[in-house]
Amino acid sequence: MRLFARVFKWTLLLALLFIVGALAALGVKGYTTFGRDPAGARLAQIQQSPQWRDGKFQNPAPMWSEMGRALRQMFDAVPGDVPSERIAVVQDSAATFATPPTTGLRVTWFGHSSTLVEIDGVKLLLDPLWGERASPVEWAGPERWYAPPIALRDLPPIDAVLISHDHYDHLDQFTIAAMKDWNTVFIVPLGVGADLEHWGIPSRRIIELDWWQATQIRDVLIAATPARHASGRLVLQADKTLWAGYALVGTAHRVFYSGDTGFHPALPDVGTRYGPFDLALIESGQYDADWPDWHMGPEQAVIAAELVRARALLPVHWGLLKLAHHSWTEPAERVLAAARCSSVAILIPRPGQPVEPTTHPEIARWWPAMPWRTASERPIVATKTGVDADRYDVPPCTRLSSSR
Repeated sequence: MRLFARVFKWTLLLALLFIVGALAALGVKGYTTFGRDPAGARLAQIQQSPQWRDGKFQNPAPMWSEMGRALRQMFDAVPGDVPSERIAVVQDSAATFATPPTTGLRVTWFGHSSTLVEIDGVKLLLDPLWGERASPVEWAGPERWYAPPIALRDLPPIDAVLISHDHYDHLDQFTIAAMKDWNTVFIVPLGVGADLEHWGIPSRRIIELDWWQATQIRDVLIAATPARHASGRLVLQADKTLWAGYALVGTAHRVFYSGDTGFHPALPDVGTRYGPFDLALIESGQYDADWPDWHMGPEQAVIAAELVRARALLPVHWGLLKLAHHSWTEPAERVLAAARCSSVAILIPRPGQPVEPTTHPEIARWWPAMPWRTASERPIVATKTGVDADRYDVPPCTRLSSSR
């Protein structure tokens, strides 16, 4: 019976993928969510990138995965992988952001990677996800666990929207389309501008960056930084657009956002070029030992924060969607455990709770106590990192080693 159930689930998944792919190929109205492939001058710009090789973007360090096993476990449930009770978020309003931050730096995490960064008078919105699902369709795919803590219309005027890459949980068509009349600019990695134009964003308001390229929004420098990941909204689009993190360098404050990434050799370079940072927003959830190079994981997030020279770490990429096989609270628990022997301060605000990191706020634990797997039980250890942990004085209890 169990074998039959698994075969049925796989048949259903393959049928869904076939239907969606066929609709996309036929150009059926409503399937604009797949975006558009870069072409013309945009493609020519892409082909000049050092990251572009053999017709696609590539990571300097190849990514290892046991994808066959990961796919076989796709439908397996993990105890506590989704909340059993309502998550009480902080309900923000326009009044919440009417007064500028006292310190000049305020950060509000809305769940997953969606974050508002107010830095030295500039308001930046990172990877906004206001849609109901991280999916190409409205009736299937990962569904959010709670409504956005603030309506889009109640956000303060946004100077720039930053997109790290084109996966559905970071580039949401519903959200972008709702912003097309905003007086803002969109800063994206190479190639992603094609999707935004397809959804109605004027090209004059799109800035595309390669790694280590930068643009200026008033007094804040925004630099695209290397990441170790992938891209594509369909299999046929895989790695046709770039993925990146961002260094936000203001007149008085600095923030690092990792984007989606596995552990990679350029992290110390980010710290040297743009650090030290008052805060690092580093992806710490939705990881798996079968694909340890695609996502950082909690322990390596703490190490990464040290390597980029961050004084504090706010874990992102968790707390809103189920995209991996771990309990929903595990990322927070494992980050806190790893940080016990680290000099990096950990901030885990409730979704929607504004915090000013340089005031060293004390944030009450808001997630429930429930079973979770420790780092020793299910380690996330990246391969081919090119980083010598001893060289960077990484604390022994979070020391990185690679056996593959």
